[in-house]
Amino acid sequence: MSLPKVVVCGAGFLGKYIAKEIAASTTSRSIQVSSRQPQHIHEILSGEGIAKDRLLLPITIDVTNRDTLRLAFENASVVVSLVGVMHGSPQDFDNIQWRGAENVAIVAKEVGAKVIHFSAIGADPQSHIPYVRTKGLGEKAVLDVCPDATIIRPSLVFGPGDDFFNRFARLTKYMPFLPVFGGGKSLFQPVFVGDIARLVEIASRRDSQISEDLDGKVVEAGGPKIYSYRELMELVLRSTGRWRPILSLPFSFGKVQGAILERLPTNIFTVTKSQVDQLQLDNIVASRADMPLNHLSLEDVITKYSKTPLHKVEEVLPTYLQ
Repeated sequence: MSLPKVVVCGAGFLGKYIAKEIAASTTSRSIQVSSRQPQHIHEILSGEGIAKDRLLLPITIDVTNRDTLRLAFENASVVVSLVGVMHGSPQDFDNIQWRGAENVAIVAKEVGAKVIHFSAIGADPQSHIPYVRTKGLGEKAVLDVCPDATIIRPSLVFGPGDDFFNRFARLTKYMPFLPVFGGGKSLFQPVFVGDIARLVEIASRRDSQISEDLDGKVVEAGGPKIYSYRELMELVLRSTGRWRPILSLPFSFGKVQGAILERLPTNIFTVTKSQVDQLQLDNIVASRADMPLNHLSLEDVITKYSKTPLHKVEEVLPTYLQ
């Protein structure tokens, strides 16, 4: 008898860790990575010692094309929807983060699969920022189609291979200073990628108690500590063993910079106007008093179903930035 199949849809940085966590679980399930180019992640996972019966062949998908999803989702028990974009036109954000998320939910429902959908803290369908707006619209579309879906809203996700901390560590090699906008006062609650993977592994178990706790719920996923943007830059410098002044730039300067750089090919220096707008918003989990009834915190779930506490940035960052 074949094992229950979990499709990791959008197999990049997060998808690799999620697939490894599920494959290593004592709850037997098979993993299939599906994205526009899934072969690279599949090769990495193949070299991780995952049992052959747990790692299925990868399937190429396009979330704007439901037929490709039907092929990938066949016989799936759970679909983990990770597809998103950080750069692109407003239409790109609509097609992928909103309508693409909706397509994933529609096809998952057709095959009877549970949906675990990744959004972002601060997702808001009324926002003028394309990333934030389409994350909010994507959440709504998924829950309209699959009311029992679990929505995960992570803050800044970090770990070996992440884009944020590794990017700034590289910048310290080339720049005489590290820039922050508006004094670097915006707040973040970085969450370790391994802790996010644990959450998905738990949510992907077809267990009645877990379903009761997580079906139709939004999990706000932040780490155990809140930092200002400036404090994160200080952590980068300490972890790399380099010293650079941290220079505060006005948000208006950042928007001018973004207007220029977003028209060029994406590179280590790329920032967009929308990303500068996002930096004016805090990216942290709501307080218990302000959290809606259908929302949970990552800490709530991990405390109940896992004995290992959430990881702090200071514990992990030096292990891969030094």
